[in-house]
Amino acid sequence: MDETEVKLTKLAKCAGCGAKVGAGTLAKLLEGIRVHEDPNLLVGFDKSDDASVYKVSDDLALVQTVDFFPPIADDPYLFGQIAATNALSDVYAMGGEPKLALNLMCVPESMPSEAVHQILRGGYDKVYEAGCLITGGHSIFDAEPKYGLSVTGFVHPDKVLTNSGAQPGDVLFLTKPIGIGVLTTAHKAELVEQSVMDRAYGLMTTLNKAARDCMVRYRVHACTDVTGFGLMGHLLEMAQGSDTRAVLSVKEIDLIDEAVELAKMGVLPEGMYRNRTFAQEWVDVGEVPLERQDLLFDPQTAGGLLISVHPDDAESLFGELKGAVPSAQRIGVMEAYGGGKRILLR
Repeated sequence: MDETEVKLTKLAKCAGCGAKVGAGTLAKLLEGIRVHEDPNLLVGFDKSDDASVYKVSDDLALVQTVDFFPPIADDPYLFGQIAATNALSDVYAMGGEPKLALNLMCVPESMPSEAVHQILRGGYDKVYEAGCLITGGHSIFDAEPKYGLSVTGFVHPDKVLTNSGAQPGDVLFLTKPIGIGVLTTAHKAELVEQSVMDRAYGLMTTLNKAARDCMVRYRVHACTDVTGFGLMGHLLEMAQGSDTRAVLSVKEIDLIDEAVELAKMGVLPEGMYRNRTFAQEWVDVGEVPLERQDLLFDPQTAGGLLISVHPDDAESLFGELKGAVPSAQRIGVMEAYGGGKRILLR
């Protein structure tokens, strides 16, 4: 085997955002930690948001985030691209523009130097595509490879988007298909054709920049990116933070066909079960088939944006998204919450 052909996924127990600590576990870990107040801290870790936001002036706020994970692809360059795309996404979800980034890398001492170089090159190329700069970073030796970025972006203080601003009547949009976690799990077991994985990798390396550029022109009340907690986990955080209820039309959600078939076979990532444990008590699944339910809890890596927009702007935003994102989906509405379940599947 050539030194550049190291099988990265064989070195990792979990892949991509499937390695993320479950939302319920994370909430318990953060319990009781004192949060210091600062009037300029617009969004902090006491919220379930994608990034922190700190106001610098009346016209400028800093958006800061960090994200890294084990390999989700065997090709080092591709892995670097996916990890960078995923890390940049949190800034886009807040309505910001990425400006500066720092590498975070863990590598086994035995990993070939060319493989390390290709991971970094993949990250650099995707960051530069975003109009951002990598200015340094930190690396350590570890038995399992991991890569990602700390990213700083800019946003106007009055235009910050959080996951807790949704309003009754808002229309919900999603910008990428669902099923990445199932596909990557099946791929490790060699149950997926390479052409299917190539499509999946294409989704995971598509920046959410275009989605962000579309949505900031409209009255978007809330936004988050759909990653490790799955669509149900991230939507639940939005509904709870906004004190609203979401009603979804499951037939309008773009579920990757091959992932649906694999879910029927019971090929599901561990992260799906964690996500279901966290969110299922708040979800009325109606008569939705089990395999489609499973995909709604499936952890995504570098997933799309979940956008909650004023109903009067919905058609115009939908029209723009159709020509700009991998899969523009109008998936449901937000309603006033009157108790009971937070998410209704129809």
